[in-house]
Amino acid sequence: MEALLRPRIMLSLTIILIPIFLFISGASSHQIRINNAERRIDLSTHIVKVFLTLKVENTGKTSASEILLAFPPTQVDHLAFLEALAATGKKKKKTYVSLAVKPTQLPDAPNETNYYTIVLANPLNTGETATLEILYILTHSLEPFPVEISQSESQLVYYRDSALILSPYHIKQQTTFIKIPSNKVESFTRVEPTDRAGNELKYGPYEDRPPYSYSPLLVHFENNNPFSVVEELVREVEISHWGNLQITEQYKLAHAGARHKGIFSRVDYQSKPAFSGVSSFKHLLARLPPRVHSVYYRDEIGNISTSHLRADSWKISELEIEPRYPLFGGWRATFVIGYGLPLEDFLFESSDGRRYLNFTFGCPLVETVVDKLTIKVVLPEGAKGPSAVVPFPVEQRLETKYSYLDVVGRTVVVLEKKNVVPVHNIPFQWNDLNILFWGSKMEKKKRNSLLVMLVD
Repeated sequence: MEALLRPRIMLSLTIILIPIFLFISGASSHQIRINNAERRIDLSTHIVKVFLTLKVENTGKTSASEILLAFPPTQVDHLAFLEALAATGKKKKKTYVSLAVKPTQLPDAPNETNYYTIVLANPLNTGETATLEILYILTHSLEPFPVEISQSESQLVYYRDSALILSPYHIKQQTTFIKIPSNKVESFTRVEPTDRAGNELKYGPYEDRPPYSYSPLLVHFENNNPFSVVEELVREVEISHWGNLQITEQYKLAHAGARHKGIFSRVDYQSKPAFSGVSSFKHLLARLPPRVHSVYYRDEIGNISTSHLRADSWKISELEIEPRYPLFGGWRATFVIGYGLPLEDFLFESSDGRRYLNFTFGCPLVETVVDKLTIKVVLPEGAKGPSAVVPFPVEQRLETKYSYLDVVGRTVVVLEKKNVVPVHNIPFQWNDLNILFWGSKMEKKKRNSLLVMLVD
């Protein structure tokens, strides 16, 4: 399943079922059969990762070219990422083909169901089988309970789902595995056969389940991992005529776990770190590009000295930062991180004279959810015709920014996306950057060609 990443005391309560419906277009439920379904749910952090493997057989008389995945509205609101691959071969010799996934609206959808279409690389003919590997990621899906805890208490959370994959067609065999961060489980729903081994729960195998079978599932467990959520992140990437790339990142960080109650004791926090504030976090790790320089970390008060940079000239740079105070549930912090990069590592020129700025989308902080991300790329004055290429839907617009000695202003390409997770940290490009550069070695080598292209 790693190929999908290239690039969580039982009380009486009302359980809200969060099923996943699976449909095959072009065929009825009697024509399609799932021979085997395996689902692995990773709850080790506050970001829920679900890996779903389906072995589908077409037992009907017509071919099927699409597969529809449907999610209830409560889950779609938390769906941050969805990817599907078609797998062929076995074990180490497996090969994967990425499949297009797009949202779909169907009339008369039951219970306001939302759909996504997976387009098969080749139609599934009668008697043929296909193996699909699906990854989807959910945010804000772990519910702290109790919702408030003191400094000395551990954090407990709920996860709700279904032990059975709800499907409109017959499933011959299915198994669900749930991985939790530790062995400390308060309670979990048993749907026999159910087994527990260490920090993993196993539901199934269940055989010959008829269409629309389901069984509510609730797991109550300990999760003291940092529930770090950036409520808003604004990243400004400024391209200089003189061969430098200046990055400024403005963070509004929050601890989205169980809210802190009572007083905060600095003495207990420092003298008993294993028992006091175990669900809080006092440091974060940001992975920055190699050859980073001129790094600063500050807030409204001024410079924050509690940071450490481990720089690597060719691989990656890591910046470990500490806020001015440890963050407990419900607490917030605002700060700014800035750094410079050599432009020659990110700006490239194609054979036809067009330039491409290749930069990483997403948030540098490790295992962090960003509720709203805004990226602003400030082009040098005189740049024309920029266009952004991003492998997932984003909102785009153009702005103008005036700086020192500017006459007509600088074009700013603005990208916005909500519900951003670490798998979104992939390169994206700005194309057709008609820019004249001065000063750096790279630009001196190409200066004449740039001048010719601009004159043309």
